[in-house]
Amino acid sequence: MTKTLPLPLPDLASPRDMPEAAMAMLDAHGTVVAWTQAAQHLVGYSAAEVVGRSGAPVMPLPQHALRSSAFTGEFCAQGGWSGLVAVCHRDGRTLDVALRISPLWGQGGQSRWLVSVTDCGTLSAGTMGQPVRESLLARTPIGIAVHDLQLRCTWVNDDMERHDGIPRDQRFGHRLTEFLPAFEAEALEVVMRQVLESDTTMIHEYRAWPPMNRRRERAFSSSFFCLQDADGTPLGVCSMTMDATGNRQARERLAILSEASTRIGSTLDVMQTGQELAELAVPLLADHALVDLVESVWLGVERSPRADTTNGRPPLLRRAGLASIDRGVLKFPWAREEVIRPFPTSLFATALRTGRSHLESVLDTDAGPWVQQDPVRTQKMRESGIHSLMVVPIRARRSVLGLALFGRSETQKPFQEEDLLLAEELVNRAALCLDNALQYARERSAALTLQRDLLPHHVQGGAAVDVASRYVPADMAHGVGGDWFDVIELSGTRVALVVGDVVGHGINAAATMGRLRTAVRTLADLDMPADELLARLDDTVRRLNDEDGDVCDEVPTEVGATCLYAVYDPASRRCTMARAGHPPPLIIDPTGRVTIPDLPAGTPLGLGLGLVPFESVELELPEGSLLAFYSDGLVESRDHDLDVGMNRLGAALAQPGSSLEELCSQVINTLPPQSPPDDVTLLLARTRALEPAQVASWELPNEPAAVPTARRLVSLQLREWGLEHLVTKMELIVSELVTNAVHHGDGPSRIRLIRHHFLTCEVSDSHTGHPRPRHPLNLDENGRGLYLVAQLSRRWGSRSAADGKVVWAEQDLPATAVAA
Repeated sequence: MTKTLPLPLPDLASPRDMPEAAMAMLDAHGTVVAWTQAAQHLVGYSAAEVVGRSGAPVMPLPQHALRSSAFTGEFCAQGGWSGLVAVCHRDGRTLDVALRISPLWGQGGQSRWLVSVTDCGTLSAGTMGQPVRESLLARTPIGIAVHDLQLRCTWVNDDMERHDGIPRDQRFGHRLTEFLPAFEAEALEVVMRQVLESDTTMIHEYRAWPPMNRRRERAFSSSFFCLQDADGTPLGVCSMTMDATGNRQARERLAILSEASTRIGSTLDVMQTGQELAELAVPLLADHALVDLVESVWLGVERSPRADTTNGRPPLLRRAGLASIDRGVLKFPWAREEVIRPFPTSLFATALRTGRSHLESVLDTDAGPWVQQDPVRTQKMRESGIHSLMVVPIRARRSVLGLALFGRSETQKPFQEEDLLLAEELVNRAALCLDNALQYARERSAALTLQRDLLPHHVQGGAAVDVASRYVPADMAHGVGGDWFDVIELSGTRVALVVGDVVGHGINAAATMGRLRTAVRTLADLDMPADELLARLDDTVRRLNDEDGDVCDEVPTEVGATCLYAVYDPASRRCTMARAGHPPPLIIDPTGRVTIPDLPAGTPLGLGLGLVPFESVELELPEGSLLAFYSDGLVESRDHDLDVGMNRLGAALAQPGSSLEELCSQVINTLPPQSPPDDVTLLLARTRALEPAQVASWELPNEPAAVPTARRLVSLQLREWGLEHLVTKMELIVSELVTNAVHHGDGPSRIRLIRHHFLTCEVSDSHTGHPRPRHPLNLDENGRGLYLVAQLSRRWGSRSAADGKVVWAEQDLPATAVAA
C-alpha cells in the first residue's frame, strides 16, 4: 500500500545544497520514458529495466496522478505534488523518500511528468499515512526544462516562465542563446554539453534580467542531469532552476562584511580609516565612494551632539577617503583632506543634521537646488556618469562624524533598499573604528600636549656647550611615552645635561615625566654631585610609588624610570656623569672618533634598590667634543641587537664639521620610515672651553689679612677687564665671602673670577657646611653678610666640592663686556 505525506521543501541556502536528485520522466500513462544514473544508484534498477515500463512497481505514485486527466484537473492546477512515498529497491528493501512530481509541457500541448527524488529518510515511519493535501511547489518554485542533444528546449514547466518571463511556446525548438544574454547562455550550454558527455550532475549559477523588470538583477542556480533511454544512451539534459537571488545577496553581504572586519580599522588614524572604507566599497558595492569627516574629527576633537545647531550652518567636512573604478574620476576636484562646505539646503546637510541615510536610486543631475548651488561638482558628476547615489551618515555615540557617499556609473543596476542596508552596515562598522580612533587620538593629543608643554621649548648651553635636540613621539599603536631631556645652566658657567625615560606610555607616563623633570631641575639648582642627585631622584620616585599605592579606588601602577645626568665645566673642560639604568652616552672627539665611556650602569629609578649607590665618572674632554645623549627608542629594535643601533648612531654622528642641527637630522633619517614603536629622544652637546683670559684665580691663607688682599686682587682684575663700575659691589661681596671662609674654614681659601655671559665670583674653602641666611635681631652685630650679598648680586648660592664647599655670586655684564 502506498503511503503519502507532503513535505515542506527547505529554502535553498546555497546552490551546492541542491541534491543530486534521482529522476525519471514519465508519459501521461505513467510509463517511464527516461532514466538517470542517480535513479539507478538509488533503487538499483538500470535504465534497461525500467524505461518503457510502468513506474508503479518501482515508485508507486498517488493513483490520481496516474490518470491522464490529472493534467487538467486539480492536481495540475496545484502545479504538481510533493510528498513522502515508499520506494521499492531492487533487492527488496523499502526506502522512504521525498518525491516531487512536476508536470511538463511540450510542443503541441503534449504533457509529461518529471518525478524527482530529493531526499531519503527524512520522516519516521510513525508519520507515514497522515493525510496531505498541500502543495508547496508554489512556495518554492523550481523551473524545469528538458533540452535535446542539440540543446534545444523540448519540455518545460510553468515555473520556468515565472523565473525569466519567457513563455513556453517561445522556448520549444530554441537554444538558450536565443533568449538569454550571450555570455550566460554560452556558459550554460558548456555545462550542458559536459553533462551529456560525462553523465554527471553539475550545478551552475548565473545572473539574468527578466523582461518584466530589466533593472532588477536576479541570481539563479541550476542543476543539470543527463536523461537516458533503455540502452543508457543520452536522450537530453534536464535542468532544475531555482531563484537564488536572496541567498546570493546574503552570501555576498556576508562576504563583504567579513572583508570589512579585516580591512577597515587597521590603524588608529581617522583619515586612514576613511580611505579604507572607500576602498572596500569599490567595487564590491559601488563604482565610486567618498568619505568626508567633520573637521573636528579630522583634528582629533570629539564632536558634540549639539554642535553646529545654533547658527543653522552645517559643519565643515574634510575628505578622508575616495576611491573609484575609473581613475579619471579621481582627477576631479575631490582630493583627500580637501575642505568640503555643504550647502544648508543640500541633501548632504540634511543627512548631517538628521543622521538619516538618503537613497537617490535614479540621480537627476539636471534638476534640484543643489545643481545651482554647486555647479562645478554638478558638472563633474555629469561627466562621471553617476546615475545612482547613496548618502549614509557616519554616526557614533549620538554624534554624526561625517558622511559616506556611494555612486554607480558603470554598473547599470541602480541602488536598491538592500544596497542601502549593506552600506549602512559597512558605515556602522567604520564608525566604530573611527570612534575608537577618535577616542585614542584625543588621549594621545592630550598626552602629546602635556609632554610638549613639559619638555623644554628652547634649550641653550650658555658658555659651556652648543646644543641641539630632537624628539619623535611613538606611533599611534603604542602611545606617547615618558621620554624627556633638559639642559640646565649651573653656576660658574657649568651646565647640566639630562636625558630620561619613564616606563610605560600614555598620559600617565607623560605626567610622571613632568614630575621627574621638575624634581631634577630642583635638585640641580642645589648643585648636587651627579651620583647624589640620582640617589635623591630615586627616593622621589619611590615616594611617588608609595603615594600611588595609597589610592584605594584605583589600581596602583609602579613608576619606573631611567636617567643619565652629566655636568660639564668649560673652565676645566671636565665632565662628571652618572646614570640610573639609562643607555650610556656617545662621545665623539673633534677628529670623529667615537667612544663609549666606561660608566657604571646603575639601577633604574624606583625599583627599591637604594642600597646600591650610584657611581659617577669624571672625564676631561677636548674642546669641540660632541656628547650624544639619547633614549633607548633610538637604538633598540626587535629586528636587531642594541649594538647595531649604537653603531648606526655613532656612524651618523662621526661627521666632523657638521652642525648640530645637521647631525640631528641625519640621525633621525636613519630611523625606519614608519613611526617608531617607542619615543625617540636625542640631545647633542658640543663642548666649549673658556679662554685663560676669562678666568682669574688666587689662593689665600686662612688669616684675617686675606680679606683686604682679596679686595685688592679683585679690584685690579676688574679694572683690567674694563669693569670698573662693578668694583665697589664686588669688593663688598668678596669681603663677606672671604670673611666667612676665614671664620669657618681651617685651611686656605680660593677665589675665582669668571667673565662670560655674567661675572661670577667663587670663594671655596674646606668647610663642608653650607651658609644659610638667618634673621638677626636689632642689636646683633653679625648675621647680615649674606643679606648684603643677596642684595648686591644677580643671584648667589653654594655647592659642595670634593674638599669642602664653594660659595658663589653673579653680576650682570653690559652687552659690550659680554661681546668682548
